[in-house]
Amino acid sequence: MPVKILIVDDEKSIRRTLREILEFEKYEVEEAADGLECLVKVKRTKYDVIILDIKMPKMDGMEALERIQTLTPDTPVIMISGHATIDTAVEAVKRGAFDFISKPPDLNRVLITIRNALDKSTLVQETRELKKTITRAKSSVPEMIGTSRAMQEIRNTIDRVAPIDTRVLITGPNGSGKELVARWIHAKSPRAQTGRLVEVNCAAIPSELIESELFGHEKGSFTSAHKQRIGKFEQANGGTLFLDEIGDMSLSAQAKVLRALQENCITRVGGNKPIKVDVRVIAATNKNLIHEIRAGRFREDLYHRLAVIVINVPPLNERREDIPLLAEHFVKEICNEYKIKPKNITKDAMVTLQNLNWTGNIRELRNALERLIILSDKEITKKEVDLYVVPTMNQKRTDEDGRPGPLPAS
Repeated sequence: MPVKILIVDDEKSIRRTLREILEFEKYEVEEAADGLECLVKVKRTKYDVIILDIKMPKMDGMEALERIQTLTPDTPVIMISGHATIDTAVEAVKRGAFDFISKPPDLNRVLITIRNALDKSTLVQETRELKKTITRAKSSVPEMIGTSRAMQEIRNTIDRVAPIDTRVLITGPNGSGKELVARWIHAKSPRAQTGRLVEVNCAAIPSELIESELFGHEKGSFTSAHKQRIGKFEQANGGTLFLDEIGDMSLSAQAKVLRALQENCITRVGGNKPIKVDVRVIAATNKNLIHEIRAGRFREDLYHRLAVIVINVPPLNERREDIPLLAEHFVKEICNEYKIKPKNITKDAMVTLQNLNWTGNIRELRNALERLIILSDKEITKKEVDLYVVPTMNQKRTDEDGRPGPLPAS
């Protein structure tokens, strides 16, 4: 799109001179002879820069400047005048002008000032777009629920490490919220503006396919490689790669991940061309990696590469004070999904929920609440919890250790 410039001056010779030089520079130029005509044009057309004289009939430049600031505050305005004083220039800038040039205008200075004004306008627009991107990124990440000391420490750590391009290892049991921590680190980082968060569940991918998943492959590199594939490292270029359950990754894949972290480049399976990647790696595991290292199942050098910052997400049983807030949040969320009126949880029911043994953590709590919402009447009482949740948890415990009996309150 061509850059549009509006020249506002009651002197026809000034307008003609400026138009000739600006059109020679490939700008699209329009003219106005006074402040009123300027405002009419500004209401109809979006200009990239306005060159505005001060002394004009009908409406002078200072009043026109104030009106322009209201109509289109992001449009840079360059003031010009043959009656210039330092006080006038200062006043114009105070009222929002980008710059002030004396008449007769030095054409080189005019061109330089226009370029600077365009650069600033572009920067303002880019900043606005980046803020929108950040807002969208953050709004797409579920809220972190909880006021326990553990949750406060996790939030503080996220705020500290997110802006710094350092690697983070997130530990904690299944269902505790490790993925949510990773998503917030990315959302609050500069990489949310330049790339996306790419997630890989290392436990869900067969060991013989993990390298192709991470690094991609070339056509014909193995029997089923019918076409070239871009791996997760390349997909995350400029953004963040989240390696979930990294403790389940094969040793051969670990070696390649270590090399990628050391050299910031990868090689596709079946390829020989190094590919540069700019990726921040966040890893998570439900295993004790120190024990895995001692057992020979995890590389110690990779551990030290990943565990620059370690964030431990505790099990739900260690932050029971968060259960009421989590329960209220999930009830609203689930009822909204089913398009039904939110159901109240009685005090006795909430106490019972807090005293249960949540080995499945937050994921198990949400599933239990969904069951209660579907099966209970107008509200969720202790009777419903005892009827629809406790037996299921008892059965799970029996299946796991073969010892029937009620769940102990922790």
